[in-house]
Amino acid sequence: MFTSTSNANHSETGAADVLIPLIRAAATIGFAIAPCSLGFVIIAVSEQLIRSIMVGDDPEMLMSDLQNQFPNHAIELNENDDDGLVAKVVDLIERPDKALELPLDIRGTDFQMRVWDALQQVPAGTTVSYTFLAEQIGAPNAVRAVAQACAANPLAVAVPCHRAVGANGDLAGYRWGIERKRALLERESKQ
Repeated sequence: MFTSTSNANHSETGAADVLIPLIRAAATIGFAIAPCSLGFVIIAVSEQLIRSIMVGDDPEMLMSDLQNQFPNHAIELNENDDDGLVAKVVDLIERPDKALELPLDIRGTDFQMRVWDALQQVPAGTTVSYTFLAEQIGAPNAVRAVAQACAANPLAVAVPCHRAVGANGDLAGYRWGIERKRALLERESKQ
C-alpha cells in the first residue's frame, strides 16, 4: 500500500508526487510448546487465533521452524494460555475424532484454501486420495498441486492432511513424518 504526498516545491518544479510505502507493523506471535503422543507440539497464536500447529521430536527445531515460518514477526513465549488453546490442540492430537472448534487463522493461496477446506470435510477415521481431493475442488489434473498444498499446511491435525493418501491407498508423504501420519490414522480408526 502506498500513500501520495505533495510538496509545494515539487509541484512548482513539475516533479511527480512522491510515493511513500506504508509499512504495516508485524504482529507479535505468541507460542507454547507441549509434549504429546507425537513428540512435541508447538502452537503459534496471534490475536487469539491459531496461526500454526507443528509437531516434531525436538522443541528447539520446532522453535527454529516457527521463526522461519514467521521471519518478520516478533515471537514470544505465551506463558498464560487463558483460552486453554494448548490443551485443546493436545486433546485434538490425542483424540482426533473429537470435533473441536479451534479459532484458526488459516492463510494460504486460493488453491491451498480450497484443498484445506476439502480436507476439513473428511471425517475422522476415513482417508481420501489426492486424486479425489483434486476432483472435489474442481481441479482433476492438479493432483501434484494438491499434494503440495497438503505439504504446505501450517496447521497440523487441525487441517487433517494426514487423511490424504496415495491413489492406491498407501501412505504418501507427510510433512510431520509418515510414522506420525500412521499413528494419527490408526488412532482415528479405533475411535
